[in-house]
Amino acid sequence: MTPSATEDRLDARQLAEAFRQFSEASEALTGAYAGLQTQVGQLTERLSVLMGALPAGVVVLDRDGAVVQANRAVEAMFGMPLAGARWADFAAARLAATETPGEWQVESAGEMRRVTREEAALESGDGHIVLINDVTDAHRLRLAAERNERLAAMGEMVAGLAHQLRTPLAAALLYTATLVQQEMGPADRERIGNRAMERLRHLEKLIRDMLLFARGDTLGREPFGICELVAELAQTVEPLARAKGIELDAACSCGDTVVVGDRKAVAGALTNLLENAVQALDAGGAIRFAAAVEEPLVRFTVADDGRGIEPALQSRLFEPFFTTRPDGTGLGLAIARGVARAHGGDIGIQSEPGHGTVFSLTLAMGG
Repeated sequence: MTPSATEDRLDARQLAEAFRQFSEASEALTGAYAGLQTQVGQLTERLSVLMGALPAGVVVLDRDGAVVQANRAVEAMFGMPLAGARWADFAAARLAATETPGEWQVESAGEMRRVTREEAALESGDGHIVLINDVTDAHRLRLAAERNERLAAMGEMVAGLAHQLRTPLAAALLYTATLVQQEMGPADRERIGNRAMERLRHLEKLIRDMLLFARGDTLGREPFGICELVAELAQTVEPLARAKGIELDAACSCGDTVVVGDRKAVAGALTNLLENAVQALDAGGAIRFAAAVEEPLVRFTVADDGRGIEPALQSRLFEPFFTTRPDGTGLGLAIARGVARAHGGDIGIQSEPGHGTVFSLTLAMGG
């Protein structure tokens, strides 16, 4: 046999062996692929069952922000199928921001529900997943707890309230009784009448503040500019400060920042802080009123260079009916704290005797 024939026979054997190995590998790959398909089918089925059973809403988005998949919970929440919808546009149209950061309102089956939403990128980088939780019941429980706290505080205030009302009322009655004296001259009558009106106005303010504290919630929601509010309040309080020889400086670094809330209530809380500072200072003192964005909050500060407040008093300043002024109702700071908390913020104080006082009031920037 020639060398050429031997080489041809070897090539044929090698070719047959290679084909056999290829066939075995192909069969193995086919089997593995079939197994993977079965596993994928099982995983897809389990995922569908899991998504259907979840009480929270689940929305899967592709990299372009379109809805690829949505479970029954979220479609029941919105009352329609979401597949193919542009999620950003859909959420903007159906979800309304609330006064609480991270919470939205949605109309579902004719009822307003509160929800939270969290969005996370998929590990593959091909899209996002959005989780929507219905927190309506938790919100109602939170409101009920806040109401119960206010009712408990009102119960504790009853004893003090009787004294608070009795003092200005007794003074007004005394001044009014004096007015009936025939021998009193016009000048004295006017002076006594003014004092009686002053006590009655104090009584009216006390009752109004008490009702505001008892209600404890805000009445309206509207967008308003932070810097616009700062300028307005500074213009309102400046004449009071100037009359006492006090310098009032106002500054706002919020630009066009807008928050949503009860503008009147917020203005009232800040006015209370500013008027307290004016009343606490002597001629030559200075007040700085400022606002700045500290995401996710907006912070208002009212700083004075007065005598400062003792630590023992600082812990009681926000107690209803606690006041260090004879003409104060003791409810202003309690109301201010309620307003701040109703807007997702709070109120605090930094003070050291001899080094002035800084009150800060924060509001959430919203949804």
